[in-house]
Amino acid sequence: MSFSWPWASLALLAVPLLLAARWWLNRRRKRATVTVSSVALIRAALPGRSSWRRRIPVYLFLGGLLALAGGLARPQASLAVPSNNTSILLAIDVSGSMCSTDISPNRLAVAIDAARKFVKAQDDGTRIGLVAFSGIAGLLVPPTTDKDALLDAIDTLRTARGTAIGQAILTSIDAIAEMNPNVAATGVDLGDAVPEALANYEPDTIVVLTDGSNTTGVDPVTAAEQAAARHLRVFTIGFGTTEPAPMVCTADQISGGSAFGQGQGPGGGGTGRGGGRTQEIDEDALNQVADVTGGQYFRAQDADQLAKVLGDLPREIGLHKENVEITVWFVLAGVLLAFSGAGLALWWNRAPGLPRRTS
Repeated sequence: MSFSWPWASLALLAVPLLLAARWWLNRRRKRATVTVSSVALIRAALPGRSSWRRRIPVYLFLGGLLALAGGLARPQASLAVPSNNTSILLAIDVSGSMCSTDISPNRLAVAIDAARKFVKAQDDGTRIGLVAFSGIAGLLVPPTTDKDALLDAIDTLRTARGTAIGQAILTSIDAIAEMNPNVAATGVDLGDAVPEALANYEPDTIVVLTDGSNTTGVDPVTAAEQAAARHLRVFTIGFGTTEPAPMVCTADQISGGSAFGQGQGPGGGGTGRGGGRTQEIDEDALNQVADVTGGQYFRAQDADQLAKVLGDLPREIGLHKENVEITVWFVLAGVLLAFSGAGLALWWNRAPGLPRRTS
């Protein structure tokens, strides 16, 4: 918590000053006491009050004064709030293993369909960028609100050899840097800056969807550290099963225009078993990437799970840390406490009713 007017917190001294004044008045009252013949008679004449009835109103009133005095300093709290200038970089793996048919008709077709639904579901003001990666990573569409351009680009995704997850993260960082002046490009030396992504992150977010492990280029965790140093979160999605399956892509899903036959196709780290191929997802690396940047790792093993993961992401994406003034809550608490204390004091100290006359 921070304060806009920290000097106003001096008003908190009002409470100890009141306590000191009360102590001084009690001392004067004791000096001015009158000696009477029977204290027991006076006690019997006064209405009985327990000690907690005397103290609770005082404590409530003093608590109210403390809250009001704290409100004068205009306290602020760092809260996760929605942002109206969010950019989402969707990085999709187009390595050859995306031709695997363990998810019908194949992983690439399902990923394309899920990505299209994700784009259509976003608010019109949300900027989305598209990065495709295999052995290299390329920015297909910079962050934009033009959904038609994004949908057209998604439909052009083609598979190729290799899996460069780390390079995809770096390419996404540079795309965000073009839009957000608070984010430095990957070539900028940040010195010894300590990553603070977990405490104060930018609204821009990177989402990496992959079915394998990094086979070329920079290590994903190293790239994630670059993102964390720029206060960017990276959400990772591991897509696919561990069951061996044939590699079948249509001609328009492959770079070069030739279709893979069953059980054939480019590698990307897969291993053949029983006439089929499977791609091992490096979940350890994907978890580390998410943890380092303050994001989250998800696993999707079929079309429904992938659609759910992408559908739930907006709950986290678009939130960023911001200092929000909470003075009104201090004032409200102070008023309630002070009036409660005063009300209880008046109620418990009211004069007792007079006895009825009997004839």
